[in-house]
Amino acid sequence: MDSGATTTAAGSAAPSLEELQDALRRFAALDGAGLAEGELVDHLTAMERLKSAIAAAQARVTATLVDVRTRQEAERGVSPQQRGRGLAAEVALARQESPARGARLLGLAKALTGEMPHTLAALTRGDISEWRASLVVRETAVLSRAHRAQVDAELSDQLVGAGDRKAAEAARAIGYRLDPGSAIRRVRGAEADRRVGVRPAPDTMSNLTAVLPVAQGVACYAALRKYADARRADGDARSRGQIMADTLVERVTGQATADGVPVEVHLVMTDESLFTGGHTPARLEDYGVIPAALGRRLVREADQAWVRRLFTQPATGTLVAMDSRRRAFEGQLRRFAVVRDQICRTPWCDAPIRHVDHPTRVADGGATTAANAQGLCEACNYAKEAPGWHTRTVPEPPPGAPHTVETTTPTGHRHRSRAPDLPRRPAPRHYPFRLDLVMPQVA
Repeated sequence: MDSGATTTAAGSAAPSLEELQDALRRFAALDGAGLAEGELVDHLTAMERLKSAIAAAQARVTATLVDVRTRQEAERGVSPQQRGRGLAAEVALARQESPARGARLLGLAKALTGEMPHTLAALTRGDISEWRASLVVRETAVLSRAHRAQVDAELSDQLVGAGDRKAAEAARAIGYRLDPGSAIRRVRGAEADRRVGVRPAPDTMSNLTAVLPVAQGVACYAALRKYADARRADGDARSRGQIMADTLVERVTGQATADGVPVEVHLVMTDESLFTGGHTPARLEDYGVIPAALGRRLVREADQAWVRRLFTQPATGTLVAMDSRRRAFEGQLRRFAVVRDQICRTPWCDAPIRHVDHPTRVADGGATTAANAQGLCEACNYAKEAPGWHTRTVPEPPPGAPHTVETTTPTGHRHRSRAPDLPRRPAPRHYPFRLDLVMPQVA
């Protein structure tokens, strides 16, 4: 971005990069002390409108970045299909967001600046939030460019004061009127996006979600509810919700009871927490940190459990390296990297690891070792293969420091990621190792 002053349509000078950094420092001192109640509310309103205006500016800057990158790649002879590859991941790093969020922000910027000037103007004035603008963009995604522009024009007087739901429904209604076939395209696109996911929930619970076509989702819920009502009528003391949850687990896993489900997960915890009642938290694959007591209970209640010792440095908990003569990360070496990295190593990406890759490519002399391995989600692994991206393992980190990878984007910005800390004792003992508990079987 050019840090020099430019001129906006209104004739005012755009802030330079130095001025933006100075504003950041000034906001750090703002807490409203000494202001009257009315002034405090006025400050809240002004800052909320400022957040929206900044979001609009980010959209314009992002669109300019797309134009500059596309033009430069065209001049270098990059094919049209490959231009802009990896740019969404670069936007995500700049905005400290996940790659998936970066892709949505890139799409939002293109739509607002290229097709929806009225919505962009409302965001620039602070009349709507970035989220509300993204809802309008999302609801018009299947429309043609001309119809999307017409929705944008008709909505211009309806967005001010509208809530999220009202804004989204208004955009959808106009789109259905202009293009009745868009409803069918939306349904087909949504059905293709059906999926299942799991996320941590408070109090060591989890949210298992399924995005299904409406008929299937309603049918599943109705079947679970009908069965729960029948069990309650027969005297089952569990609540309807408990019966529905237990029945879901039983039917999906094929077990006779929900508690009988075999545990086939990685549970990483210290020997002290497992054997002597220590309190160092454990970590459960695809979930995160759990209390040591719950980790012990999972082991105790499992039908079978295998213990694999992963030796570490006493003071830091850093895993000992493993080597392989293979080009691909497979078997125990792959599992080692997954246990060490836990989630995708790209900064701000919380996605599960799907690929284990070489930071220094094999073609560039990189070896297939734990030191030259990083766990990545599928999207991040593909993004770093775009032209101009470079990754490397930091060769000489401080003694005992976690495994560190440095990523350099096409613009020269550098981002470092460290392998997360593993559970370790408050004070080291004479036989330091970590336990990777794989239940009930080890590949």
